[in-house]
Amino acid sequence: MNKFIDVTDIGPLDKALAEAADIKHNRFAYTGLGRNRTLLMIFFNSSLRTRLSTQKAAMNLGMNVMVLDVNQGAWKLETERGVVMDGDKAEHLLEAIPVMGSYCDIIGVRSFAGLKDRDEDYEERVINQFIRYSGRPVFSMEAATRHPLQSFADLITIEEFKTKPRPKVVLTWAPHPKALPQAVANSFAEWINATDYDFVITHPHGYELDPAFVGGAHVEYDQRRAFEGADFIYAKNWSAYTAPNYGKVLSTDRDWTVDAAKMALTDNARFMHCLPVRRNMIVTDDVIESERSIVIPEAANREISAQVVIKRLLESLPH
Repeated sequence: MNKFIDVTDIGPLDKALAEAADIKHNRFAYTGLGRNRTLLMIFFNSSLRTRLSTQKAAMNLGMNVMVLDVNQGAWKLETERGVVMDGDKAEHLLEAIPVMGSYCDIIGVRSFAGLKDRDEDYEERVINQFIRYSGRPVFSMEAATRHPLQSFADLITIEEFKTKPRPKVVLTWAPHPKALPQAVANSFAEWINATDYDFVITHPHGYELDPAFVGGAHVEYDQRRAFEGADFIYAKNWSAYTAPNYGKVLSTDRDWTVDAAKMALTDNARFMHCLPVRRNMIVTDDVIESERSIVIPEAANREISAQVVIKRLLESLPH
């Protein structure tokens, strides 16, 4: 594996999950693999779980780690070709990328959607430029349209907590005061569609996701009906995908907040969220603090998903 940006890069899920279980049993079994190797983590956007879990995963593998916050610790970077650089951006990404690549063995990139131009966001220009010009294996620490490390961790968590071979998993939109990308929802849908789970997506009209990510999931506009008999509830906000409303907040309807009454419609479902979460917007206090909430084990599994990915990228490097 020389890149990791979506579910297809990980290969057979049963093998990836088995590898994750092996690593979780002994996180330091492969410390020699990363000795004298360097991971460069590049952040165009803020992070808590991704930064800490990915750095810890690399350290478990014996790697050196460098972290660059582009908006705080570097020149402002231009990303577009053909631009006359007479503004506040002092360096072009096309020079910066190969320079970064010369200092490391593997690169992780985090860059969110701008939510202004759908075509630009869905072309994934930033991470694709790193793949093309860095000369190094590249993995996504969240991009404009996907968050594969999160989705892999979500899948690991569901496998650990499921009580039946084919659980019903519900991805539900929930209100938020700000416009958020579709990346987590897209990626979760992509990964769950790669399983044989019973998968339902529920959201208000106007919040339809890109059909390429929806895949074979059942879309239900009645949230309460969607929750009936569910084994896992995954709450997440996203802004509108469909033109001309791309990137807009169409509703902050609190009727979509996940509360105890809705969870009572499920089959004693587990509650999931990628964090950070807006309490009493996305989910009520009593639900996220309940014994059925697994947001903390889910976040802890971010270390495991990252370690599987980095391990495989290290194994692809020439010795």
